Amino acid sequence: MEKDILKDMEKMVVIGGSAGSLKVILHILSKLKTWLEIPVVIVLHRKNDFQSNLAELLASKTGMKVKEAEDKEPIKTGIIYLAPADYHLLVEKDHTFSLDDSEKINYSRPSIDVTFQTAADAYGAGLTGLLLSGANADGVEGLKEIKACKGTVAVQDPETAQVPYMPQQAIDRMQVDQILKIEQMAPLINGLG
Repeated sequence: MEKDILKDMEKMVVIGGSAGSLKVILHILSKLKTWLEIPVVIVLHRKNDFQSNLAELLASKTGMKVKEAEDKEPIKTGIIYLAPADYHLLVEKDHTFSLDDSEKINYSRPSIDVTFQTAADAYGAGLTGLLLSGANADGVEGLKEIKACKGTVAVQDPETAQVPYMPQQAIDRMQVDQILKIEQMAPLINGLG
């Protein structure tokens, strides 16, 4: 009975990263199935550069559709959403996105914490959060919220991270479910949808 409930639960994967995480994300995307029955949301700390072609770079590594999330956009399965530069990306309870340009959190906009926390509230136990390489603790409070909402919390093995501070902070400050080497990340996501 419970297995059927889990099967029917709406799921989402949220990935957060900062310094040193782009290479990891490109690797993950290159190994994903071409169709996932779940949405994937990526929050990267990046500069607001109108010439940025990050979505195109990510799309070149996967057969899935990659796009920047838009305000009030309904979240759909089979799409990889990218948090736009210089906006916090919120996940609403009705499974739409909201964009917010309020003050930076942990010196960052988009803030990984904001996306993780709002996604936890919207998806509960159906949410998997993955925190990658980075130089500050953004994402740790969000992972705590995911855990409190019965979601799954995973971090990059700090030994494999270019900048280990961010995943190490999560390991030091909470109970994480999984510490993953880079090659273990895509199989985890593929197994969810």
